[in-house]
Amino acid sequence: MKISFLGGGNMASALIGGLIAKGYAPADIQVAEIDAAGRSALSARFSVRVVPELDARALACEVLVLAVKPQQLRAALAPLAGRLDRQLVLSIAAGVRMADISRWLDGHARIVRAMPNTPALIGRGITGLVAATTVEKADRDRAGHIMDAVGESLWVNDEASMDAVTAVSGSGPAYFFYFIEVMMAGAQALGLDAETARKLVLATASGAAELAASSQDAVATLRARVTSKGGTTAAALEVMQDGGLDGLVLRALRAAATRGRELGDEMGDDHGVNPSERPAGSKRTRTLPTEE
Repeated sequence: MKISFLGGGNMASALIGGLIAKGYAPADIQVAEIDAAGRSALSARFSVRVVPELDARALACEVLVLAVKPQQLRAALAPLAGRLDRQLVLSIAAGVRMADISRWLDGHARIVRAMPNTPALIGRGITGLVAATTVEKADRDRAGHIMDAVGESLWVNDEASMDAVTAVSGSGPAYFFYFIEVMMAGAQALGLDAETARKLVLATASGAAELAASSQDAVATLRARVTSKGGTTAAALEVMQDGGLDGLVLRALRAAATRGRELGDEMGDDHGVNPSERPAGSKRTRTLPTEE
């Protein structure tokens, strides 16, 4: 399978490294990256072909991975409108909807949208995927196989669910980083030095996550086993519950999902764009069906 990347940033680098580690030949991977220093780094690190823009050779691929910043995607796709044939387009551009990508590509409908997260940089990511009903199983398998190179992947049945995926797992690492920050600060407030606080909190966080992932028991059961009546854990959890942590987390997730929908609307809005800048034949009303 020949794979070309539009954009060679951190996530593209993680995917390329993961694919090569799983046995993909560097000769079957190409990257279009506008930054000269980035091109040199990718070429030196992975021995793949790297070019300033997608040329005919790079477009002679089976899968085109869109790995540019979401705000740059429309402009990056404009030169490709009408030039794609049977390529599967796999987009990892957060928030950009398949219908908009299809419109910018002059109606190309063979599209899968993916939402990875930053642990993919160490091969521990999880990716949510969605495809239009017109996308065949073989293409779904290709997309899943590519994203599995940096962790796990799962499919959702409708694109609207991708806003929830973004809120939970796409943005999720930042929530845990924030909680770790707060725990470290609290440990120091209790008198521990910074390095001791860091080691205790990081080991506790990673160990708890590994235990939850490997256990057959519900997370609530694991929590209950650590919580003795009248003990130290119960005292801490009571403060969290009285402070409304459950509701706070739910409000935070809803805020992230809502903002995801808003960003999708904003990035897909062609109002105010000069018609000459739109892909030929583009229509704002085009939609791509997903599974219900």
